[in-house]
Amino acid sequence: MKYLFIIILAFLSGNVYSQVAIGKTSVSSPSVSLDFGVGNRGIVLPWVTSEASVTNVVNGTLVYNLADKKVKVKYASGWKDLSVNTNGSTVDPVSNIDGALIQDSSVNENTSAKTAIGTTLSSTPGILVLEDTNKAMVLPTVASPHLNIINPAPGMMVYDSFNKALAVYNGRFWSFWRQ
Repeated sequence: MKYLFIIILAFLSGNVYSQVAIGKTSVSSPSVSLDFGVGNRGIVLPWVTSEASVTNVVNGTLVYNLADKKVKVKYASGWKDLSVNTNGSTVDPVSNIDGALIQDSSVNENTSAKTAIGTTLSSTPGILVLEDTNKAMVLPTVASPHLNIINPAPGMMVYDSFNKALAVYNGRFWSFWRQ
């Protein structure tokens, strides 16, 4: 219920202000469209069985591939793997429950479900579309996520403020990307 409220709030805020803050009272900069509060949480990417199954994909699209347990980003030349290790897992290390198995496969995906921030009539495909020409998304910030996020979900992304790097979790290992 809490997540539904956040999604609805994000949708309404996006249509009214074109800037959304989650987990904080305001956006940190006028150049930010989506901003997360500091804490031990990350943003979890959509899970797909194959990046080829994502239709009308645009450059910059991020997904977590359940088949090979990798986080991938779409570039003009193809999909780039952001996971260092291929031994990912969707099994929760605390409960030992496989997240992929508890998803209800009998439910049909609502392909028209989407929230757009920065525009109300986006034709760009995606669940969450940030469509601004002069704003960006700021990832959740966590110092040393590999130490401080106790139970990360596969496909989680955060900015590691201690190591100054993008941190991506593939279900078993964190990968860190620096400029």
